[in-house]
Amino acid sequence: MAVLRVLEENMPVVIRTLRQTVCHVLQSTACHCRKAALPGLFPGPSPWQLPADASFHSASFSETDQPRVLITGGLGQLGVGLANFLRKRFGKDNVILSDIRKPSDHIFHSGPFIYSDILDYKNLRETVVNHRITWLFHYSALLSAVGEANVSLARAVNITGLHNILDVATEHNLRLFVPSTIGAFGPTSPRNPTPDLCTQRPRTIYGVSKVHAELMGEYYYYRYGLDFRCLRYPGIISADSQPGGGTTDYAVQIFHDAVKNGKFECNLKASTRLPMMYIDDCIRATLEVMEAPAESLSMRTYNVNAMSFSPEELAQEVLKHVPEFQITYNVDSVRQAIADSWPMNFDDSNARKDWGWKHDFDLPELVTTMLNFHGFDTRVAQAN
Repeated sequence: MAVLRVLEENMPVVIRTLRQTVCHVLQSTACHCRKAALPGLFPGPSPWQLPADASFHSASFSETDQPRVLITGGLGQLGVGLANFLRKRFGKDNVILSDIRKPSDHIFHSGPFIYSDILDYKNLRETVVNHRITWLFHYSALLSAVGEANVSLARAVNITGLHNILDVATEHNLRLFVPSTIGAFGPTSPRNPTPDLCTQRPRTIYGVSKVHAELMGEYYYYRYGLDFRCLRYPGIISADSQPGGGTTDYAVQIFHDAVKNGKFECNLKASTRLPMMYIDDCIRATLEVMEAPAESLSMRTYNVNAMSFSPEELAQEVLKHVPEFQITYNVDSVRQAIADSWPMNFDDSNARKDWGWKHDFDLPELVTTMLNFHGFDTRVAQAN
């Protein structure tokens, strides 16, 4: 087989086709007890034809075993928090964080971390095989505002990278989670509320790539049996990470600036209402949909929501704790245009009905939690 792999890399398409035929015959004779192969050829760079259980590629896990988890793009806003949460649930060594950037000492020593580039298919495939991965959380992406500043890079990471992830997950029978976003909707979508199924015509490369991810994941589910699961996240607010270039990042930055300076300059209009969620709810929703029985899922992509507010309403809630806090507005036309095309509120009734989604944090709890995290306990006491 090693010789055949060399041929595959260096010889014309006819050699790879011959290899596929030989492997299929060997598979059929040696593994006659397995389920029948799914119709059609495997879509990715590998010429293998997939059996329904794909157990000769990677060891599948039973319901009593712990999953072996890989998180791509793990140094972003959500990856580290998700890794910590999953490690408490499945064990430290069963959750591998990955990225192309160098981690801090704290992150590096908190659990397994590896270099993994989603644009390098061979590297990605080796990672899945060598670490016996069974669950994959794909967080590598350029967010909305950053993506608009570098469309070619966003296209490569958000679309080409996704294709590699889909192919590897299908080949190795993984359970795959890919987050989507409020940015998957556009100005012609119903905005208040926005249902799971409606017109989607986003006007950012980030949004377009996420619609692409939703549709490709659903296609792979129906065509190849890939266990694809997806949540459309609202704006996610977390206390222990820096803003990452998204349009909703003002709702994170406002707490950093309130603590440091007592004032904040917002780049959106005061009345711009968007759906939001605290990171603890986001991470819990992600695990809940991954653990949900397949038969309970009526769709592969769900809206999830917790609250909806404007910068003005958020500032008013902060003022209840920090009376000297001041907010001013210097509207960024690019971010404002993006926000104006997004939902004002999410309808997540299907998630609540199908797998029991229920959020814990509303706006008052969110503000109290964020300020306490940043050391505002004494100032809150003085203000009260």
